[in-house]
Amino acid sequence: MKFDRRHFIGSVFALAALSTAPAFAQTAGRDYTAIVPPQPSEEAGKIEVLEFFSYGCPHCADFNPLLSAWAAKLPADVVLKKVPVTFGRAAWANIARLFYTLEILGETARLEADVFRAIQNERVNLFDEKTLNEWIAKKGVDTKKFADTFSSFGVQSRVRRADQMAQAYKITGVPALAVDGKYLVGGKDFGEALAITDKLIARARAERKK
Repeated sequence: MKFDRRHFIGSVFALAALSTAPAFAQTAGRDYTAIVPPQPSEEAGKIEVLEFFSYGCPHCADFNPLLSAWAAKLPADVVLKKVPVTFGRAAWANIARLFYTLEILGETARLEADVFRAIQNERVNLFDEKTLNEWIAKKGVDTKKFADTFSSFGVQSRVRRADQMAQAYKITGVPALAVDGKYLVGGKDFGEALAITDKLIARARAERKK
């Protein structure tokens, strides 16, 4: 799922129309790609939607507010989980560690938009650990807790697991959405991708009832 910033404004209007969009049949190869083999969900009893992303990706920054608004309206049987990928880049590994550190400290909701803004708009070098620690301190986060968590075995293990998942799902670019371990979402822009995701969620729900 590769996006261009030119589609961003159009995607806002497309997202607003999702609730009234008619049902449509998804076409393999256009609307989605089958994940082979299917991947197990880590959320028992729920339909898991994964977003593979990076704070270093400008398209992920554009997508984030739309995805957040969409996620706020998800039904109880659906869960969105974010998976930071590195693609083997040391700099992206640091911001993947940042994601999991903020998640563990309960600071993701408060600071995620700020992280995207700092990297993509303000050009703050949060890929550098020293700069990151200085920035975190300005945001009112306990710097010792942050440093200890950022360097912990648990966070490093989560980053490795995220990269393993990206390989298993055959992720080649971000942002990318996957539904129920079975479908990698297509679409030419953000709004269409979320519309397709809604339809694939419905499809996954029906498949579970069979």
